[in-house]
Amino acid sequence: QVQLVESGGGVVQAGGSLRLSCATSGRTGSYSRMGWFRQAPGKERDFVATIWKSGTTDYADSVKGRFTISRDNAKNTLYLQMDSLKPEDTAVYYCAAALISAQYSSWGQGTQVTVSS
Repeated sequence: QVQLVESGGGVVQAGGSLRLSCATSGRTGSYSRMGWFRQAPGKERDFVATIWKSGTTDYADSVKGRFTISRDNAKNTLYLQMDSLKPEDTAVYYCAAALISAQYSSWGQGTQVTVSS
């Protein structure tokens, strides 16, 4: 089990940008994959983006072209650069790690992102 701590959330106007960070207690370069998820009030937790050990990335259709997932293995930190934010991006954002298999097994506590119109 690894510990994941998100930061970087906040309140931003529509069209603005935020960068989320997820610091890990382990080695990001050794994980099968890492990802970002989000949960809006009254809704299910949804997939946002993932980055595999190989560096391959994948995104939800709703954020393609606006969000970028990346990692810094030297700092053991995962990032989510969010541009052109929309009010519908408002949610609690969680990072997750899949240590060996493709299944996510470790989760952070979440960071709130609020986009005002």
